[in-house]
Amino acid sequence: MNRIKLLFAVMVIVSSCSDTSDIVKYEPAVMEVDMPSNFPDIAYNLDVNPVTKAGFELGKDLFYEGKLSLNNAIPCAFCHEQAFAFTHHGHNLSHGVNGGVGFRNAQPIQNMAYQSTFMWDGAATHLDLQPIIPLTSELEMGETTSNVISKLQAEPYYQDQFARAFENGEINTENMLKALSQFMVMMVSSNSKYDKYVRGEDGISFTQLESDGLNIFQNKCATCHATDLFSDQSFRNNGLPINPQLNDTGRFGVLEDPNDLYKFKVPSLRNVEVSYPYMHDGRFATLEVVLDFYDSAAVDNGNVDQVLLRGDGTYGISLSTYEKESLLAFLKTLTDNEFLEDERFSEY
Repeated sequence: MNRIKLLFAVMVIVSSCSDTSDIVKYEPAVMEVDMPSNFPDIAYNLDVNPVTKAGFELGKDLFYEGKLSLNNAIPCAFCHEQAFAFTHHGHNLSHGVNGGVGFRNAQPIQNMAYQSTFMWDGAATHLDLQPIIPLTSELEMGETTSNVISKLQAEPYYQDQFARAFENGEINTENMLKALSQFMVMMVSSNSKYDKYVRGEDGISFTQLESDGLNIFQNKCATCHATDLFSDQSFRNNGLPINPQLNDTGRFGVLEDPNDLYKFKVPSLRNVEVSYPYMHDGRFATLEVVLDFYDSAAVDNGNVDQVLLRGDGTYGISLSTYEKESLLAFLKTLTDNEFLEDERFSEY
């Protein structure tokens, strides 16, 4: 009787070992990244890190995962809310673990695949490396990559997800960052009223006010906010009075080149209607205040971009009341509700 039981147990073990139906395998189903006809060439190298469905879903999980922070409660999404173009709505400066407050305004996350430098000061020169900065900042997520990887390795769910997303199936820093990039690469905002207007889609037309605003924008703003990304991706000093509480030197802090003093990356104006507050330190609450600043409040802080030098020796962009009104109307055509409501990027 005991021999029969033993034989049955061996048969069960052999049978269970031969059943591979539950083994998680790499799933290389590639997703197509949106490349709008009115956009410049994509900058991200998809040959090195192609976006797969499994990689995108893993990146999304990680974007909303609190375990990437020291207290397991501050995910990337804490400072990047979709409805506000993935900015930190209502906060002029980013917030983080243990009540920490950063010294810059959280930037939108959109069209990252078309950019080659990241952060206000360009401290990251590759999208795969950008998340390391907030992840390791004591004022933001306060973690180390090794601790994050250890936490993810302990989770059966992530063991499966990494196996699906990457051929080697490893839970390591490289794969974590590549997954986050795959999620961000797919976050293309390109279906605003403006986009449909310039591409001749859906019979979209501009009002007279919007059309005038576009003309004014092209004449007075497009040098810096260039291409349909609405940024030339350069670093410029726009004449902001220095904030004595922060004394943020901008790009200078990265390369320590005196020519970079108080220069910050030109932000995209896409979804600018909802991405307030504005400027690198979030000092301006409304677009109206931003336009008033350029019209009459820029100062010579010693390194202002010469594109802002006016004939009378002052800095700024002279704007009449009607020009401001029409510019506001035009800027609102850059709001892409399809992107802001796209369920692919939502947590639930």
